[in-house]
Amino acid sequence: MPEPGSVMLEVAGVSKSFRGLRAVSDASLRVDRGEIVALIGPNGAGKTTLFNLVAGSLAPDTGTIRFLGTEIGGWRADRVCAAGIGRTFQIVKPFADMSVLENAMVGGFRGTGARHIARQRAEQALRALEMWSQRDRPASALTLPDRKRLEVARALATEPTLLLLDEVMAGLRPTETDQMVAAFRRLAAEQGVTILLIEHVMRAVMALAQRVYVLHHGEIIASGTPQQVTSDPRVLESYLGTGTH
Repeated sequence: MPEPGSVMLEVAGVSKSFRGLRAVSDASLRVDRGEIVALIGPNGAGKTTLFNLVAGSLAPDTGTIRFLGTEIGGWRADRVCAAGIGRTFQIVKPFADMSVLENAMVGGFRGTGARHIARQRAEQALRALEMWSQRDRPASALTLPDRKRLEVARALATEPTLLLLDEVMAGLRPTETDQMVAAFRRLAAEQGVTILLIEHVMRAVMALAQRVYVLHHGEIIASGTPQQVTSDPRVLESYLGTGTH
């Protein structure tokens, strides 16, 4: 078990191109155990591509991705998940005809065929996100905020050490955003989950993240505390000044 503050995820010099277009270019970032780190940047900056490289949906062209000291670049997504990295997806697509509990159990079956274990993991995840009271509702009946929370619960039910959150607060009202922020703080404080999140909602980034990386045209152009990053002239010009926040 790595010590608090030790490096959990290290991405070094990673690049990825699609038909000659470089989506991620020589990107490097670090997430320490127990941290909440944000990755921000304008649409098309390469944020989700970088997530997909970490999560095993894509293999990097160059560079290294280390998780708990082990090189995982190019691993299949199921192997990455088994190693302890859970992730959500930008487009939320629960299994509409299944209940909230059944949806969460999909993640709970990670590494086991035992239904009681999957259910136990799903219950813990739903309780952590204050959704246990909705466990018997069909996913199709959920509001957008609750569908987003269910997406997080399904990822959390895989029992990750590192949770990758891809714009889970997009489209939420400020009060709904604050509820998600509180839930993620609890996850980090009570369950020791380390979080790397892509987010456009600066209200959430400022409230949650200890450190922020800014991606622009596939390159990391700034990093630091939220206060440092939001006062960086390059960030103001390329992102925060565009009105996307």
